[in-house]
Amino acid sequence: MSNQNLTREEAAARSALITTHSYDVSLDVRQAADPTVAGYPSRSVITFAAAEPGSSTFLDFISSEVHSVFLNGKGLPVADVVDGSRIRLDNLQAENQVTVTGTALYSTSGEGMHRFFDPADGQCYLYTQYEPADARRVFANFEQPDLKAEFTFHVMAPSGWQVASNGVEAARTQLTSDPATSRWDFAPTKPVSTYITSVLAGPYFRADSSWQGTLSDGTALEVPLALYCRASMAPSFDTDELFRLTGNGLDFFNRLFDYPYPWGKYDQAFVPEYNLGAMENPGLVTFTESYVFTSRATDSQYQGRANTLLHEMAHMWFGDLVTMQWWNDLWLKESFADYMGTLGVDRTTDWDTAWVNFANNRKAWAYVQDQLPTTHPIVADIPDLEAAKQNFDGITYAKGASVLKQLVAYVGFEDFIAGSRRYFRDHEFGNTTLADLLAALSAASGRDLGPWARQWLQTSGISTLTPEITDEDGMLTAVGVRQDATDPVTGSPEPRPHRLRIGLYNRDADGALVRTDSVETDVDGGHTAIPDLTGKPRPELLLVNDEDLSYAKVRLDPLSEATVRESLDRITDPMARALCWTALWDSARDAVTPAADYVAAVQRFGPAETGIGVLLAILGNAATAVERYVPAAERDAVRRTFLDAAVAQLEQAGPGSDQQLAWARTVAAASRHDGSRLPLLRGLLDGSTVIEGLAVDAELRWNLWHALAANGQADPHELDAELSRDNTASGRSGHATALAARPDPQVKAKAWEAAVNGTDLSNQQLSATIAGFTTARAELLAGFVEPYFEALERVWGSRSIEIASRIVRGLYPAGQDLSGHAPAEHPVVVRTDRWLTEHADAPRALRRIVIEQRSHLLRALTAQAAG
Repeated sequence: MSNQNLTREEAAARSALITTHSYDVSLDVRQAADPTVAGYPSRSVITFAAAEPGSSTFLDFISSEVHSVFLNGKGLPVADVVDGSRIRLDNLQAENQVTVTGTALYSTSGEGMHRFFDPADGQCYLYTQYEPADARRVFANFEQPDLKAEFTFHVMAPSGWQVASNGVEAARTQLTSDPATSRWDFAPTKPVSTYITSVLAGPYFRADSSWQGTLSDGTALEVPLALYCRASMAPSFDTDELFRLTGNGLDFFNRLFDYPYPWGKYDQAFVPEYNLGAMENPGLVTFTESYVFTSRATDSQYQGRANTLLHEMAHMWFGDLVTMQWWNDLWLKESFADYMGTLGVDRTTDWDTAWVNFANNRKAWAYVQDQLPTTHPIVADIPDLEAAKQNFDGITYAKGASVLKQLVAYVGFEDFIAGSRRYFRDHEFGNTTLADLLAALSAASGRDLGPWARQWLQTSGISTLTPEITDEDGMLTAVGVRQDATDPVTGSPEPRPHRLRIGLYNRDADGALVRTDSVETDVDGGHTAIPDLTGKPRPELLLVNDEDLSYAKVRLDPLSEATVRESLDRITDPMARALCWTALWDSARDAVTPAADYVAAVQRFGPAETGIGVLLAILGNAATAVERYVPAAERDAVRRTFLDAAVAQLEQAGPGSDQQLAWARTVAAASRHDGSRLPLLRGLLDGSTVIEGLAVDAELRWNLWHALAANGQADPHELDAELSRDNTASGRSGHATALAARPDPQVKAKAWEAAVNGTDLSNQQLSATIAGFTTARAELLAGFVEPYFEALERVWGSRSIEIASRIVRGLYPAGQDLSGHAPAEHPVVVRTDRWLTEHADAPRALRRIVIEQRSHLLRALTAQAAG
């Protein structure tokens, strides 16, 4: 049985016993460009103290082979001390040094040392990604966040490559014995956790700059800056803009936190096949290279990139300088960074819709996650590393950030920042828990935040706030807010305190719906009266949680809902409009109103939506509604109407506008399931149809090919020809998706075999293949339902957690229709329930994914039943 899954109890026992001082890590990747070479030499020299001389502990190392282990100068028998991914160390002294040499493996899963060969030029690129616990795939270590140490890295690599790590480059030496190879030596880091160490190597394009700032005490601080991307992407790399955003961010956070940036340099690398948006490795932040826009991108995509850049920068303080003790408190870094990323965009850039996009996108992610049966408190129970891997979710990030926004409204921004500054000073280069943060914030604000933390951080689920209104002769006689809040984990009522605003909207002389009044109030308990509204004229729209200060699902009263469904486009305030869109979507997802009504609202009011981030979100929601929530008997007609409306908007939108691109993407996506507009798609591809201003570039072309292939209108030769035209990493993914989308049983069987039983697909290619495979009607995939459940435990046990998670989540048979069954009696739901019953002892992380997919399916079927 694998012993890779470190438990919380094991980690606590180890940190109670040992204190790590330093690592000296040597990696030899000079042969990485040879695809037949599977691994590379790795050497770790670790110094550490033991509280109990004579005791035992263990190292973590997931490797091809361990060659030697020396403890305090004595060689240990490898066969005796190595057990799977662990290396036992007995008879410890008060101070110890252990040296481990072995062969680590290159990865294609994005875990550990990922190796990528660029199809554009054949060049080899390496980067590392560890969170939560994959540094042990690269070098032997004590893999847990509270065993911080200083790290010194040495890398041997081809002399013509760029090599970087967390520390600044201290020396570079060409080997006299092998001039094609050089050795890079990096300066020691300050104390950091293993999971945020990093190495980058390859023929990357590099751009350099620097930032200078003046600290609050008048001293100057200079930070060298560098940007990296693959050489083939350099023509699209907008380095000036990225350096500008970086400089603005360093200005802002150094002032805001009143703690000098502590990591020396600030490198940012945009890397291929990345599993995340980005990772906050101090001194060497890594990002997905999808942020290097090689095709036309919308303004909201650029804003999203800026948000991620500032999110990661905030981590240099929240997460790197001060780190959670164990993964229970993952939120301590992710919630803060999510909040600070949005705050940074709002305060340091020209975008004025940062909080609107937060409300409409990030919080939407949290609302979905918080309504799953697997939801959890923001301060979660994380018993082991597999559970930690699954908790990088909408609760930890977006709900946590939303709750922090509520906390700011509760204690005030200045006190919140004062508490954060104290937190950094008190715990620099250390590890913390919730209690440490509360102590700092309570001291700064003069409030006891214990009750607030219990209600917001230590309970689960989302409150639903519903206005209850009585009126007479056009005047409000009573207004209250009902709060429905049951913790889905405990089943107990958990009403939470909400500091929020209630907005009153009416038409002005031009017919626009504008805020004419508002009240700020505290909502607490099951029902809260709002006496400040008594006696005011009944508004056309009463909006609870106006300005989005709190975290809650909001219902509209009947009159307000009627106003919104008739005049949503007349609401002039972007935030209020976004909140109304969210209320309509929640109503459809919860089967309160028909999903087709939401699609109709998008068709009617989407063309007038000026916020491109909101437009992209509602178009995506409408597509989900059509394919999942609309009853099967109505779906074709609803889809056809939606597709026709999208085509009309594509043709009418401003040439070259973001709106035009959004509608073009929507036409392509809807056409995967409706062939009525395929001639238009074919014309856009071959140039016989031209829509003024529309850039039919690589990304859009693959979207069009995906639709043609899904309808059986693209053969492999055409797709191969398109790949020859766009022989890039993204082109290769588009090709894989289109090939697997073809509606042919043999094609589906081949894609299934490659994804489930094969091991040749990288993480990105696996997801692309799954995306194509699942583009099909349920009847074409019916034969794969039983094989899916039969394969689950084998896949989980034999593949890395990243790859296994993609397979389990992506291939779940989610595209189902009621077909006369009650939702809970649908055959796929029943089969899922049987698997869960028969596999009660399956790994918790595996069961979590299956439970969540069942919940998504049951929600869709329930919406279909509601009509």
